[in-house]
Amino acid sequence: MLKVLVTGAAGFIGAALSRSLLKEKAVSVVGLDSLNDYYDPQLKQNRLKLLADHPQFTFHKIDICDKASLLDLFKKEKFHRVIHLAAQAGVRYSISNPEVYAQSNLIGFLNILEACRENKVEHLVYASTSSVYGLNEKLPFHTDDSASHPVSFYAATKRANELMAHSYSSLYKIPTTGLRFFTVYGPWGRPDMAFFKFTRQILAGEPIEVFNEGHHARDFTYIDDIVEGIQRVSLASPPTASKDWSPQDPKCSTSSAPYRLYNIGNNQSTELLRAIEVLEKLLGKKAEKKLLPMQPGDVAATHADVKPLIQNFGYSPSTTIEVGLKNFVEWYRSYYSD
Repeated sequence: MLKVLVTGAAGFIGAALSRSLLKEKAVSVVGLDSLNDYYDPQLKQNRLKLLADHPQFTFHKIDICDKASLLDLFKKEKFHRVIHLAAQAGVRYSISNPEVYAQSNLIGFLNILEACRENKVEHLVYASTSSVYGLNEKLPFHTDDSASHPVSFYAATKRANELMAHSYSSLYKIPTTGLRFFTVYGPWGRPDMAFFKFTRQILAGEPIEVFNEGHHARDFTYIDDIVEGIQRVSLASPPTASKDWSPQDPKCSTSSAPYRLYNIGNNQSTELLRAIEVLEKLLGKKAEKKLLPMQPGDVAATHADVKPLIQNFGYSPSTTIEVGLKNFVEWYRSYYSD
């Protein structure tokens, strides 16, 4: 039995991943979450209810910044794999609350690394973000492109995670894989994300705030495609030192240490105005759009190059924005009609 820790297990991606992992007969899942109030805690509790009765799932309410409790859990459970998704997310929130990001994304991640080191975890898979590409405008983004110019503190903390992971992979030979997520959406999503907010506001007859006058382009990635990719990486053999890595021509995504970085996205980019049109059609209601300029910390476009994930793990994102938003709207109407 492979024992897997999923941090952030009450979160959007963590809960969906835990449900998927539990379909594997030889996998048990331990979920960890602080259940903070960054957004509706009841939504987090309801996600956990979908997991609660599974015989191979246990849950612990622990903050990753609580190092003592975290180390106790690792020592007791003896995890084989760790999938670290717990973090303070959100670009705009990081502008007004940078201290929260420093605690959760830096100190919390250090605690995870230390726990993996002390307990000889076989493989640490952790969430990074497309936001690390910052000022880079060369599309599609490739993991060997520069990620040295973040434009939000959130992005800076996630890029720091990648560098911290490399140091532990190099010093202690801990296999680590960072996955740069691209704009995840779908049922049970986060209320602070655009499609969730837009749906609520359109149905309520409220105007929606459309930044960059809607000319943003995003690699919108459906939750099932993200989960498939994480699961493939997490259950496969851990990374080893790259035999062809050269210090004279160093690639960012591999190393002489057991370390890898991958983009995980839909492999295509959609303009926000187009996505809003799809949402309006599904809701049967036009949005009143309040067109606004680009916001601090934001970027104009994202597009993931996912070829390495396809080649190495058979990753196959297949959900169109039309299908993904249809599934989300159906879930939203059902969830909020109760």
